[in-house]
Amino acid sequence: MKKAFVFPGQGSQFSGMGKDLYDNSELAKKMFHQANEILGFNITDTMFSGTDEELKQTKVTQPAIFLHSVILSATMDSSLVPDMVAGHSLGEFSALVANKTLSFESALTLVSKRALAMQKACEINPSTMAAVLNLSDDVIESICKEVTESGHVVVAANYNCPGQLVISGSTEGINIACEKMKAAGAKRALVLPVGGAFHSPLMEPARIELESAINSTTFNQPICPVYQNVTANAVSNPTEIKKNLILQLTAPVKWTQTVVQMIEDGATHFTEVGPGKVLQGLIKKVNQSMETISA
Repeated sequence: MKKAFVFPGQGSQFSGMGKDLYDNSELAKKMFHQANEILGFNITDTMFSGTDEELKQTKVTQPAIFLHSVILSATMDSSLVPDMVAGHSLGEFSALVANKTLSFESALTLVSKRALAMQKACEINPSTMAAVLNLSDDVIESICKEVTESGHVVVAANYNCPGQLVISGSTEGINIACEKMKAAGAKRALVLPVGGAFHSPLMEPARIELESAINSTTFNQPICPVYQNVTANAVSNPTEIKKNLILQLTAPVKWTQTVVQMIEDGATHFTEVGPGKVLQGLIKKVNQSMETISA
C-alpha cells in the first residue's frame, strides 16, 4: 500500500481559501505572514476576502493555490508521509515542497516569478486554450499538427483523463482547431477563460525567464519521488527534477499518464492536498477503483 499526495493547479481558487488554516494553526499563520513579506503584498487579504475577479489575477492566482496547498500539507498530521507526489502544472511546485526538494521560500519565489513571466508571455501573443471532450488523443494530436502546419500554433497541452484533453495555441489556431475537432466527432470543443496558451511553444519567453531563476535555486535530495508532468515518471535526482521543471512551461502536462504510472508503481491511496477536488475526479476517470480523499 503506497500513499500518493497530489497537488492541484490553476483554476481551483476560491474566495476565502486558506482562512480556516490561518485561524486554526500558528504554523499556518506564520507561513502566510512570511508569504506576504516574500511577495511584497498582502496576498492573504485577497485569498481570505477578495472577489473571484481579484483572485483571477495571474500574480495572485498561482501563489494563492500554491500557498493553500503547501500550508495545508505542512499542517497535516506529521505521521502522514507520502510515498510519492505529483502536481498538475503549477501543482508540481507544491509537490516539490512536500517531498522536500524545494524550501517553502524558494518555491514561493519561483511560483511568483513563473506567474509574472507567464503573464508577460501572454501579452506578447494573443493565445488561449480549449477543452476537447470525447475524442481520441491521436485524432486530437493529428488535428493540432494539421493546424500548426497551416501556420497557426496549436498543441495538445493537458492530458487530463481519458476523454478530456486540453489544447493550447494562438487564438485563431484554437478557433480553427475547435471547428475541426467538432467535425471529427468531439462531444465538445470549448474555449477556456484563460489568459494564454499555457504548456505550448508560445510560453517560450516565460520558459527562458524562469530557467535562470530555477537554475539559481537550490534543489535538495527529495524524501520520495516526484512524478513530473513532462515525463510522467518517478524522478528523484535533483538535477533531473530541475531540468524537467524548466521544460514544463512549454511541454504538455501528462496527467493521465502520470496517474497510470503511479498506480503501476503501487499507489493505492491518493490524497488531494489543496483547494477543490478536481484531481480526485480525474484520477477516478483514469481508474475507478482508486481510493481518493481530500487532505
